[in-house]
Amino acid sequence: MADNFFAHSTAVIDEGCKIGSETKIWHFSHVMTNCIIGEKCNIGQNVVVSPDVVLGSNIKVQNNVSIYTGVICEDDVFLGPSMVFTNIINPRSAIIRRDKYVETLVKKGATIGANATIICGNTIGEYALIGAGAVVTQNVQPYALVIGNPAKQTGWVSEYGHKLNFNENGEAICPESKEKYRLLNNKVQKI
Repeated sequence: MADNFFAHSTAVIDEGCKIGSETKIWHFSHVMTNCIIGEKCNIGQNVVVSPDVVLGSNIKVQNNVSIYTGVICEDDVFLGPSMVFTNIINPRSAIIRRDKYVETLVKKGATIGANATIICGNTIGEYALIGAGAVVTQNVQPYALVIGNPAKQTGWVSEYGHKLNFNENGEAICPESKEKYRLLNNKVQKI
């Protein structure tokens, strides 16, 4: 564990965690055993990071988020307020399935909006944007914009999170960064 991270006095950090430098862990959050949290992360209030979770660097976790065992988030991921991951497909109170956790992967730069739910076993692609309240039941493509319950793709977004409007040549420009993107065979790439 790095010595130069901040943890509020009410935060609980269990044994065996690795926490990167300049990370901040705020009020009433619990980081459980064997978690790996990268550098420059911000873990908001009342967040639960379950055992063995892996969070990359520069991740923003807003208040009241539950990140359960089996979740891996790459760098630059944003987890909105009160969003939640699942880790068992068919949970039952009376049946212990701790050896059956299903992995969920959130790729670099993805955003998951407030109150969204990510059903386990899915991959959220690079720079995808999951709308507030969405329930993700399947994989999400890189740069995809998905909303609703169940979540459906309604468009594409730039790495800055702006909706992309593709012209007849399959090209679009982010209005903020001015970066160019190409849509080809239902896949987006930055050019």
